[in-house]
Amino acid sequence: MLLAGALFLAMFAMQEIGRWLGVRARREGGDGGTSGTGVVDGAVFALLGLLIAFTFSGAASRFDERRKLIVEEANAIGTAYLRLDLLPPAAQPDLRESFRRYLDTRLAAYRALPDLAKAKAELARAAGMQQEIWTKSLAAAAGSQPATMLLLPALNGMFDITTTRTMAGQMHPPTIIFALLCGLALLSALLAGYAASGTRVRNWVHATVFALTLAGAVYVILDIEFPRVGLIRVDAFDQVLVDLRQSMR
Repeated sequence: MLLAGALFLAMFAMQEIGRWLGVRARREGGDGGTSGTGVVDGAVFALLGLLIAFTFSGAASRFDERRKLIVEEANAIGTAYLRLDLLPPAAQPDLRESFRRYLDTRLAAYRALPDLAKAKAELARAAGMQQEIWTKSLAAAAGSQPATMLLLPALNGMFDITTTRTMAGQMHPPTIIFALLCGLALLSALLAGYAASGTRVRNWVHATVFALTLAGAVYVILDIEFPRVGLIRVDAFDQVLVDLRQSMR
């Protein structure tokens, strides 16, 4: 939000700079040297539109993928938890309690965001609990072919999804893409201000709408790209993990 606000103000300033340059050029050269500049303006605005479409499409795709992975993790944990029934009755209570604590830790890791240090600590704790669950399950499944064939693969799936989710959360376009997006927005504001220098009266409505639209588009893209820190969030999908935790009682 701070970046979008700064971009809005910067675009407003760039329009004023562009207008000032255009007025000065017209004083010196009559038409301000605008002959044939439409091609340049069109190319810059087309590139800006293409980059907005590209970054928005990628952010939306990654957003959907992150939501899908939450559901997949809930299914993986639920499946492994149900297959604990294959173990000897004496070994089940301890493992079920380990599952509850593991799921609590997984939820705590994502609730800690955007506090990265706390989230990483919870993820490390969950990784340690994976080893604990695996060791206990191996010992309990010894001598039981159904448990070995069904429970252990389910545990592998439950552990693998955590790595997939972690990497999906860290998957973003290179920073230079966002820098280019902001740079093109500022450049387009400069050109828009230059083109508007032919009128004596400033059109504040158009200038404001232009800056607000582009700054808003950049904000939405960043908000979707980082769905744990803004207004557009995937937190609602964590409810499926919360419901699973409640069913483990």
